[in-house]
Amino acid sequence: MYYDLLIVGAGPSGLAAAIKFKKMCIENNKDYSVCVVEKGSEVGAHILSGAILQPTAMDELFNDWRDNPECPVKVNVKKESVKFMTDEKSFSIPNILIPPVMHNKGNFIISLGSLCKWLGSEAEKLGVEIYPGFAASDIIINNGVLKGIVTGDLGVDNQGSPGQNYQPGIEIHSKFTLFAEGCRGHLGKKLMSEFDLRKEAQHQTYGIGLKELWEVKPEKSEPGNVMHSIGWPLDQDTYGGSFLYHLDKNLVSIGFVIGLDYKNPYLSPYEEFQRFKMHPSIKPLLDEGRRVSYGARALNEGGWQSLPKLSFAGGSIIGCDAGTLNTPKIKGTHTAMKSGIIASENVFRKLEQNLEGVELESFQSDFNNSWAGKELKAARNVRPSFKYGLKLGIILTGIDQIFLRGKAPWTLKHGEPDHCSLQEKNKAKKIVYPKPDGKISFDRLTNVSFSSTYHEENQPIHLKISDEKIPIDKNLALYDSPEQRYCPAGVYEIVNDEGLNRLQINAQNCIHCKTCDIKDPSQNINWITPEGGGGPNYTGM
Repeated sequence: MYYDLLIVGAGPSGLAAAIKFKKMCIENNKDYSVCVVEKGSEVGAHILSGAILQPTAMDELFNDWRDNPECPVKVNVKKESVKFMTDEKSFSIPNILIPPVMHNKGNFIISLGSLCKWLGSEAEKLGVEIYPGFAASDIIINNGVLKGIVTGDLGVDNQGSPGQNYQPGIEIHSKFTLFAEGCRGHLGKKLMSEFDLRKEAQHQTYGIGLKELWEVKPEKSEPGNVMHSIGWPLDQDTYGGSFLYHLDKNLVSIGFVIGLDYKNPYLSPYEEFQRFKMHPSIKPLLDEGRRVSYGARALNEGGWQSLPKLSFAGGSIIGCDAGTLNTPKIKGTHTAMKSGIIASENVFRKLEQNLEGVELESFQSDFNNSWAGKELKAARNVRPSFKYGLKLGIILTGIDQIFLRGKAPWTLKHGEPDHCSLQEKNKAKKIVYPKPDGKISFDRLTNVSFSSTYHEENQPIHLKISDEKIPIDKNLALYDSPEQRYCPAGVYEIVNDEGLNRLQINAQNCIHCKTCDIKDPSQNINWITPEGGGGPNYTGM
């Protein structure tokens, strides 16, 4: 198949790029073709975020979205607070001490999955071809030029042989390809290596975000209410915090984010989240409520100094594939969408010049000089401030964001890469987590069932171990197998067969969060795309 523009991933950045591109075609009476491939079973199936939307990019894309009854962006932020939590109490932080970047006036509480479904329908109205259920498994490079992608084979058995329903993948060639796979994209990793895109950038640093969607009692619902917290249950050296957003229809998004540079190998992000929900200031909201859905996803936290080179011959990396999330703002949808808009403008200009397979050499500077780039630059010192611990991180952030307004004459460096941060087990304190009560807190496998995750059982394992000895000889021996705890879906398990330990991978549980690909101490786990259509199927997340 051949297209003028190919986009990998139907998230906010990819769909914004497709919509902007087609609108430019209509305005200029052009008929350039654009295709979006999406590994989820439908648009929005793999989308997970808090989420609060800053509407800047939406306003650029659509004149009338606020008046469109089909657009799912409806709930204005009406009330907000930031709390510091101890194990028994919570204290509201005065507004004067909260950096302006964290305020949410004029923003909206949304389901990002629902927004992407709507964006997908708007894109199709404009003539964009969207193919869900097709995972881009590899890239096509010819003489240093990106020519397109290869979709994964369907119906391959666990031995790698064609099964009864085998369908080979296809090559999709394009004049330009935009990669919008989300955080830690499988092909984004390949592209960064192939084209040395990280040469001038600091390493990326990540967090893991865990989220549940709850239906609460009507009398407890406060649509438009936003709460964030820092402190308990995390210690002073672990970066992270919670979010709690009231949507309409008695729905509440509750979640926890933990920086993947945490040190204690016994820490379990999932269990910290479950423990958080039992806090005296949180549990009453959820009492007599109903958990609707569960999910988890890694997110970029590196910001400005971790942005790679965004373009190469034949294409670009956009959105969270590149790392455009604004960490202190706790938002990335608007910046991801803006990166897609700018990339499509650059592609359109090249096509108008009858060029293909060349580098979008203006994309980086266009993004850096846009409001999105300036926003990331102003926020650049917040995340690395917390490598010194919670207290000093708060003080440095206050100086940088409240007094200097992000205009400090310096740029802090991040700490060591996330996979290097774990202490060995003999230097770490074991953490004993309370047993779930089955009403407010839940065991991992029960919660995974609320992500509607499904993979064809007989397909090859998509979590590739480079060295089969490392999980036992190093990870178990030195760190007590941290993959058993950092995975939020129970994928990794140490089992004992006749006195010998081995790592068992329950790949059917995988919710595609990418945490294992990031946090494994030896970088021995490589997450690749499973068969298209597999994975979670998030509802309203």
